[in-house]
Amino acid sequence: MKRVVVTGMGAITPIGNSVEEYWNGMKEGKLGFTKITKFDTTDFKATIAAEVKDFEPKNYMDPKSARRMESFCQYAVAAAKEAMEDAKIDMEKEDVFRVGCAIGSGIGSLDVFEQNHKKLLEKGPSRMNPLLIPLMISNMAAGNVSIQFGLKGKSINVVTACATGTHCIGEAFRTIQYGDADIMLAGGTESSITPVGIAGFTGLTALSTETDVTKCSLPFDKNRSGFVMGEGAGVVVLEELEHAKKRGAKIYAEVVGYGTTSDAYHITSPAEDGMGAANAMLFAIRDAKISPEDVTYINAHGTATHHNDLFETRAIKLAFKEHAKDIKVNSTKSMIGHLLGAAGAVEFIACVKQMENGYIHRTVGYETPDEEMDLNYCKEAVNEEFDYALSNSLGFGGHNASILIGKYKE
Repeated sequence: MKRVVVTGMGAITPIGNSVEEYWNGMKEGKLGFTKITKFDTTDFKATIAAEVKDFEPKNYMDPKSARRMESFCQYAVAAAKEAMEDAKIDMEKEDVFRVGCAIGSGIGSLDVFEQNHKKLLEKGPSRMNPLLIPLMISNMAAGNVSIQFGLKGKSINVVTACATGTHCIGEAFRTIQYGDADIMLAGGTESSITPVGIAGFTGLTALSTETDVTKCSLPFDKNRSGFVMGEGAGVVVLEELEHAKKRGAKIYAEVVGYGTTSDAYHITSPAEDGMGAANAMLFAIRDAKISPEDVTYINAHGTATHHNDLFETRAIKLAFKEHAKDIKVNSTKSMIGHLLGAAGAVEFIACVKQMENGYIHRTVGYETPDEEMDLNYCKEAVNEEFDYALSNSLGFGGHNASILIGKYKE
């Protein structure tokens, strides 16, 4: 089993279009929420989202390539470009069939589908965009990243709704562990702030209809009212340790454990007892060959929906028992909303940056404790060194994924 380390990171988020901007936003407690600008929300109950701002595709790719990509692919290519440059990967020195890609999207492009469905109804099938299918389908994020950077190794797109990003990183981790690649670009991307996206999640009563941006995303708070739709991408460079050392790469952290389970319970609700998510966390800990007591920080899925926050809290208590009260738990979604398939990837980056800097960001807006939810949800930021970070992602369909990151030690 090979050791796997993180040597590069890239991010496009509602609070910054680079890892540094994103990290500074986290430290400031910056909120990425605004009134939706992408379409007219007059008839919509949910009118707030966490949009990516000031994004220029031409800064990351040539205009012709950009025109053949929807936003979710553009975000993925932009984040991958930053991650590749951060890792200082020189593809001319690599075996291109040993460099792969695991970048997922939970939905793909709703936007291009909506536009072309309207054309179909109003003008007939001959007026449809001939590139509709390759623009729309979710695997094109991995496809476009592979094409842009010449990655000819394994190229996959794990689609598990809101667990997509974490599953992609986990499967990339396994790929390198088992010797099938030296380097994998891994993560998730999403851009679903569209009429169908917002109306669909509102119909599930999953989205907050709050109009005050300071109160719309309140993970673990008694007054939480649902999640806020976010968008963006997170991509990390995972690398086999000896390969990274040989080329003198900077090592940010080590991926040490990965656990995944299914609730086998309900299409949208997590299992009420939290057992599925608890076992995903325990599997990741067992994979890392550490004890539960070694974990002192968890980046929670923490969506600010009633069921998620309560059942995830139960899962943490099941997995860690009495030690749960000694763990600091925060939710990055309190600032950036829920990036769906990209959530686990940008939260993985949040874990690495917090570990690197000995700083745990606050769950912004958390004020009022709720019954049964009595863990330390980081009402205030904490300057604290920690050796392990556990990141949770839970997706519709009962998909649970936990990834465990450790400080790199020789």
